[in-house]
Amino acid sequence: MHAARTRLTEARRVVVKIGSALLKSTERDPFAHFAAEVMALRRQGREVIVVSSGAIALGWPSLKLLARPTDLPGLQASAAAGQSRLMAKWAQAFGWFDVDVAQVLLTHDDLKDRRRYDNARQALSLLLSRGLVPVINENDTVSVDEIKLGDNDTLAAAVSGLVDADAVVLLTGAPGLFTADPSVDPTATRVPVVEELGDDVRALAGGAASHGTGGMVTKLDAAAIARRHGAQTVIAPGKDPGVLARVFAGDDIGTVVMASAADRAPARRRWIGTLRPRGTVVVDDGAAAALARDASLLWAGVRQVDGDFDAGDVVRIVDAQGRAVARGLSAVDAETARAVRGKKTADARALVPTLPDELVHRDDLVRE
Repeated sequence: MHAARTRLTEARRVVVKIGSALLKSTERDPFAHFAAEVMALRRQGREVIVVSSGAIALGWPSLKLLARPTDLPGLQASAAAGQSRLMAKWAQAFGWFDVDVAQVLLTHDDLKDRRRYDNARQALSLLLSRGLVPVINENDTVSVDEIKLGDNDTLAAAVSGLVDADAVVLLTGAPGLFTADPSVDPTATRVPVVEELGDDVRALAGGAASHGTGGMVTKLDAAAIARRHGAQTVIAPGKDPGVLARVFAGDDIGTVVMASAADRAPARRRWIGTLRPRGTVVVDDGAAAALARDASLLWAGVRQVDGDFDAGDVVRIVDAQGRAVARGLSAVDAETARAVRGKKTADARALVPTLPDELVHRDDLVRE
């Protein structure tokens, strides 16, 4: 058994993400089915947090619409109408096992604010200690692009940091990550284990066009977030019977993206790692090398500043070839950063006397 699979057998706290497509099954009651799978894990002594899609899908028919809405007000109203239905289905499904559920709705702003982040962390810890199953969803009724996490794969990865999870399981319609598109290439094979999330692995998931909600690229991005929290990620076929039991028995199913407890960053950096970047900073080769050595990002190494962000927002840092280097909290807003990019600190301070020594301090950086 591969070491990554062995570690899964030892996982004690896990996050399971279940997408809308898996909750639409007409062949069986999907909520009852997945509740039974979760309860099987609990009988093994594992704690389980469920990240559930489905509120919009359950809500829009009650608005007397002919099809799923595409406009923001329609989506928000559908989420409002469907969230109670979604929780009622989960409550009924787990009720058969005499287990209560607890609804937790989050947005990016809840994670961005450190106090709210800590409050959510404490609430989830208490729910788990009392034997409830937290059912988490993004608060789509109030979410707009500025505060959305983006998708429930990302949400599940962020939650892994909130609860110090050992593993994240992203249940999907696909058997896992493949060497090529199996619908096009009959020689494509499943990748059982991913040790490093390099460009070669990301290329297997497709290009930028594959970044849609629920796509394989999105799942790899989520795995990168979970990895910073020390949690392994499993991309697994949600339609397979007993999929969760098989994953945590160490069976060769789906794709495991490796991580270890040693990957778990300090609490502050883990919090930063959950935040959504508001801009992009391109750095020269010298700065990229310095960041790899855990140095701060100085003004002289900044070549380009994209986006509209404020001081305290997270920026994504890439090298001249566009490869991700790090992310971190910007010490200034985008306009200021653009005005002093590429300058030595003394020259930059001639333009902005109150300028800090660096754009991003090393304590506010998370390497990609």
